[in-house]
Amino acid sequence: MAKPLTDQDKRKQISVRGLAGVENVTDLKTNFNRHLHFTLVKDRNVATKRDYYFALANTVRDYLVGRWIRTQQHYYEKDPKRVYYLSLEFYMGRTLQNTMVNLALENACDEATYQLGLDMEELQDIEEDAGLGNGGLGRLAACFLDSMASLGLAAYGYGIRYEFGIFNQKIVDGWQVEEADDWLRYGNPWEKARPEYMRPVHFYGRVEHTADGVKWVDTQVVLALPYDTPVPGYRNNIVNTMRLWSAKAPCDFNLKDFNVGGYIQAVLDRNLAENISRVLYPNDNFFEGKELRLKQEYFVVAATLQDIVRRFKASKFGSTEFVRLDLSSLPDKVAIQLNDTHPAMAIPELMRILVDVEKLTWEKAWDIVVRTCAYTNHTVLPEALERWPVDLFHNLLPRHLEIIYEINRRHLERITKLYPGDLDRLRRMSLIEEGDIKKINMAHLCIVGSHAVNGVAPSGHICNPEKFQNKTNGITPRRWLVMCNPGLAEVIAERIGEDYIRDLDQLKKLLDFVDDDSFIQDVAKVKQENKMKFAAYLEEQYKMKINPNSMFDVHVKRIHEYKRQLLNCLHIITLYNRIKKEPNKSWTPRTIMIGGKAAPGYHTAKMIIKLITSIGDIVNNDPVVGDRLKVIYLENYRVTLAEKVIPASDLSEQISTAGTEASGTGNMKFMLNGALTIGTMDGANVEMAEEAGEENLFIFGMRVPDVEALDKKGYDAASYYRRIPELKQAMDQISGGFFSPSQPDLFKDLVNMLMNHDRFKVFADYEDYIQCQEKVSALYKDPKEWTKMVIHNIAGCGKFSSDRTISQYAREIWGMEPSLEKIPAPDDPR
Repeated sequence: MAKPLTDQDKRKQISVRGLAGVENVTDLKTNFNRHLHFTLVKDRNVATKRDYYFALANTVRDYLVGRWIRTQQHYYEKDPKRVYYLSLEFYMGRTLQNTMVNLALENACDEATYQLGLDMEELQDIEEDAGLGNGGLGRLAACFLDSMASLGLAAYGYGIRYEFGIFNQKIVDGWQVEEADDWLRYGNPWEKARPEYMRPVHFYGRVEHTADGVKWVDTQVVLALPYDTPVPGYRNNIVNTMRLWSAKAPCDFNLKDFNVGGYIQAVLDRNLAENISRVLYPNDNFFEGKELRLKQEYFVVAATLQDIVRRFKASKFGSTEFVRLDLSSLPDKVAIQLNDTHPAMAIPELMRILVDVEKLTWEKAWDIVVRTCAYTNHTVLPEALERWPVDLFHNLLPRHLEIIYEINRRHLERITKLYPGDLDRLRRMSLIEEGDIKKINMAHLCIVGSHAVNGVAPSGHICNPEKFQNKTNGITPRRWLVMCNPGLAEVIAERIGEDYIRDLDQLKKLLDFVDDDSFIQDVAKVKQENKMKFAAYLEEQYKMKINPNSMFDVHVKRIHEYKRQLLNCLHIITLYNRIKKEPNKSWTPRTIMIGGKAAPGYHTAKMIIKLITSIGDIVNNDPVVGDRLKVIYLENYRVTLAEKVIPASDLSEQISTAGTEASGTGNMKFMLNGALTIGTMDGANVEMAEEAGEENLFIFGMRVPDVEALDKKGYDAASYYRRIPELKQAMDQISGGFFSPSQPDLFKDLVNMLMNHDRFKVFADYEDYIQCQEKVSALYKDPKEWTKMVIHNIAGCGKFSSDRTISQYAREIWGMEPSLEKIPAPDDPR
């Protein structure tokens, strides 16, 4: 009997077609053995799995390096406009497989490792996730890097090389426990330290206004050491760079202390400087105004802008035409994109460089800054907006505070001319918020200091409506289809060719196959294979047998009240109570999986996790229910786990209160991988319904106007509790200790919140959600109709490629033209 195709085999099929000259397997084996030999000669005689992983990673990296060097030479000679994507988060996940897919090497590597008696999937599993992000914002940055390289843009991602990324989540006795993510402990084969580009970053000190201009003096210096990671485009031989900065203390630290015998202490104090790049703040959609966080934000900006100016001046260096010393042409050659307000300090820092260092006039400098910078806003939640206390700035960045005050003075002067006498508007639009503690509103700084603002506009702050635009987010189809779901990628390629991987709009062609029985069967078969594989993974990880024919109902994202995991909990309890009441009815079996991390300081979110696991304990151990309903908490949800669970999902839960999710990109990944969405009209769900047809999604609940109307009227949770018997029963079970028999009042805080101060109106959408879930269950019993709806969804995914997003950014914000042109490979003549 033929052995079933592995994911590797399926990806091999898609790599092989139309791909001439797949790299020589013999060469790969030789290089692999050379790297392995080098490792073992250094250390020991017996190879471990990790040695094999590093040998493979270094072998693949060899194919990147030549392309990387050639790409940078190409940019140097052509001198294109360059885009700099500044982000405090890059949630990259693993690199090995993604690199093999983009370089069309996976085939040959698989064959080479097989001939060497190794299993490539096992080796890939050894790689640590680069978890340098919290959720959507950091993963969007990673998708954007992939698209910028695949579209031939001269692009650079700039961020921080956190020594510890997002914490690893352990679930212990149903509670979240955080463990440090020591992702660098075995080294990182994908990065290259570049000490020759180390840059000083200044903090503290004071400002002197002299006849020669303004000087920022008596500062403390921290060095920024760059580490470069290659970012390969999809099969175009372009390799861009992500440069992450690591903080280092300067060598001449506190030598005066040494002279009075404090040498040991002086050496130990170096840690204080180096703490800047120690750890990622684990907050998603929540602002924490700590000095260390502001240091991180300024550190990445100050180091990056020095790098940008250096590269701008050095480009075309040695050309007889000119050397760029005049920065007035900066906006023609440089675009800076601020990913949220975290890198907002780029605006005053660039002003400082232009005015204090380059000696430009304020007006000239401001014109350059605004034309160079653009800003993306990612959230509508007020608690997420960055507002820094003025006193903190005065201490840490005194010169920047002066610059921000001057930006604000001129800004308010302009508003006054436009709206004379409108003091309320002045107060609303000021960069400085008056109050008990004076604060700087970083979103306002970004809006005033940028020529384009993308995303959700903060209400009442628009005096330049022409700046505001909406660019729908996207995901890279390389990682989120070809790499994680090769079976589906192949089934699609068999019908419409594989050009869709570069042009996702071509998925529309699948509409011709909606009624094609063989295509319907192929799509359903791939889903079933993915479910079997994930069920095996769950059994291995959780020692829990699940029914692979049950509906996989999946809700994975950060744990937050606005994402309404609690609404899902109420559905689970309702379903449980119904099965208990009528055990002989033919129920649609469901395996409900919820996963995600709670910010360590977010008490309510941690209680939500405990509630989900407690409900699971009762439901999963009830013999009456059997395998008709199972509840699994997916521990330590991260990029690598997403790549496993999303292809196996039948139903995607996107159930935030209308008007609270700025976009969402998880919803797009599920849609592309053949899951149906149950969701509110919120964020990108709205556009998904437009693209696939609202009849092909399960839409429920209040729309934005309904939420606004309910706010006006006043939301009264108790009235729903009294009116809806199943809701009352579920809430009584939670508050009465049914799910926590040993601690009956364990969930009193959650109950109190839902009954008395629920900003996200869970009860208001409960009834409609339950009814919508009944429709889901009914359709699932008709596999053919279900799969036809799935095909409609996949066919409607074209808009949600990050290639489309980045093409729009390039043309409409950065003034650059994307290109699908391939540059010559390193071994081709130029």
